[in-house]
Amino acid sequence: MSISVFQLFSIGVGPSSSHTVGPMRAAKKFVEALQTANQLAQCDNITIELFGSLALTGVGHGTDGAILAGLEGNDPETIEPSLIPKRLNEIKSGSGLKLLQQRDIHFDYANHLQWLKKQTLPQHSNAMRFSAWDKNKNCLLQTTYFSIGGGFIATEETLQHPENTKVLPYPFKTAEELFDLCKKNNLTIAQLMLENEKTWRSEKEIKEGLIHIANIMAECIEKGLHTRGTLPGGLNVMRRAPELYRKLQERGLPLVSPNPEATLWPTVFAMAVNEENAAGGRVVTAPTNGAAGIIPSVLTYYRKFYQGANDEKVVEFLLTAGAIGLLYKFGASISGAEVGCQGEVGVACSMAAGALTATLGGTLMQIENAAEMAMEHHLGMTCDPIAGLVQIPCIERNGVAAEKAIKLTQLALLEEGSHKKVSLDKVIKTMLKTGKDMMTIYKETSLGGLAANVPEC
Repeated sequence: MSISVFQLFSIGVGPSSSHTVGPMRAAKKFVEALQTANQLAQCDNITIELFGSLALTGVGHGTDGAILAGLEGNDPETIEPSLIPKRLNEIKSGSGLKLLQQRDIHFDYANHLQWLKKQTLPQHSNAMRFSAWDKNKNCLLQTTYFSIGGGFIATEETLQHPENTKVLPYPFKTAEELFDLCKKNNLTIAQLMLENEKTWRSEKEIKEGLIHIANIMAECIEKGLHTRGTLPGGLNVMRRAPELYRKLQERGLPLVSPNPEATLWPTVFAMAVNEENAAGGRVVTAPTNGAAGIIPSVLTYYRKFYQGANDEKVVEFLLTAGAIGLLYKFGASISGAEVGCQGEVGVACSMAAGALTATLGGTLMQIENAAEMAMEHHLGMTCDPIAGLVQIPCIERNGVAAEKAIKLTQLALLEEGSHKKVSLDKVIKTMLKTGKDMMTIYKETSLGGLAANVPEC
């Protein structure tokens, strides 16, 4: 399967790529298929069945509002985030659905949307089934979708036979393949990724698109640093980033980097992003929403504290991070519901550490070392959000991982990397095995860990 970096870094809304972005895309795709089959006008009602993790933590993740927004033809990249809860309340009150903004149907929230918390489909924990019915209760169309992490969706067929496969000039699935291609062709990781990306877009479009992604990341940080109040969901979690930012400003910007004081800033940057995400705001999936603060934070840290930072370096950072993210996507998983938070925060930390190392002039061996260390020290991390909300421990966890990525970059650049006994491929393989061995209650179900042992207050 060929995946573009723009699929890993996609603009969407919070709080979850698996539970919000993916379901919205699936819902829209379903009604578009209904329209393509010329059956939209015949549709009298739609039923939705949610399974596994989607059912268990979907309310806290905003899955219901996202699906209904998708059925009405909205896309995560362009929808105004505040529209989602507003329409959800209206639909719950009996306003009905307007499929693709064209077909008005009755929708009974209590009966047409089913949370099947005790049922999990074998293909993936994040499963949803859409069924469209005519007025005589005949099924017009039924499709099961899987939200497989990072906003990616699949059907039973595409899980087995991935679609949209492109022939790339430098195809790779493993780190060994990636590094060998770089060496043989005298290319950096970013240069190799740029050539692959030209399969979909021109070089100008790629670079402009990545700068746009970086700017959206920066805007999210700025909004998070200046928005106060309480996060939605019932836990009454106060936004902390604005006050922390104010205190750091009083100390003044560090003059030299690397600097121990400087790493407090990316911690707050990451928290700002994830507070925005928890509030359902506009974020960049990187590679998931639950881990959306780490890459923007480390990139902003680089742009703010290092001399010589420019747009070319930003492009290099994101292309390198994208390559590392693809290794995890191909070799393991980026779904918390499948492998725990090691597949989200751990992957994002690995991507950020490798990308920063490359941007600061690190060798392939040093890049691998940084990316490997970052995952090595997240192995086994559970996904156990309290009340199914992407707040505790997710927000702080992003801040800690951003700082960790920077420190591991600095460590990697101090060494050649030849001492390493564990390769990046081996740690990716280990992460997948660890995720499979992890008990289901620790994989985005809110049935274990902090979610089960901390009162919802």
